[in-house]
Amino acid sequence: MRIAQADRAHLRDIERCARAAYEKYVAHIGREPAPMVADFARLIEDGHVWVATDDHGLAGFVIFYRRGDHLHLENVAVFPNRQGEGIGTILVRHVEDAAEREGLAAIELYTNEKMTENLDYYRRLGYRETGRREEDGFNRVFFRKEIGR
Repeated sequence: MRIAQADRAHLRDIERCARAAYEKYVAHIGREPAPMVADFARLIEDGHVWVATDDHGLAGFVIFYRRGDHLHLENVAVFPNRQGEGIGTILVRHVEDAAEREGLAAIELYTNEKMTENLDYYRRLGYRETGRREEDGFNRVFFRKEIGR
């Protein structure tokens, strides 16, 4: 698995991956989750998107950027037919490594409370729940993981 910064050539695959990965949540949430409607072109242009690729093409992606003393992990998605291979964890570890290299204190993220498997997933990776609140019409669960300095 190769992790590299995304470029415009990855745009359509990133959009397809986001739709495929989050489609199952539309019925639970009652509308498309925020990651399905993100401005991926702008995020790529701003240098916030990284892709996981192998000989089969793009398997997943992650979006993150600095916010004060931490990195904000905005989105991690893996094509459904590639889930269970550890690709999401590789992408999350990439973000954690970036935070360490930059000497930042932590990673913060949020997920929708109806994406219950994500709640368990982030806890298994060592993320601690820091709060729950409604934001932009979504019920979100916030997490933080301290990164050793």
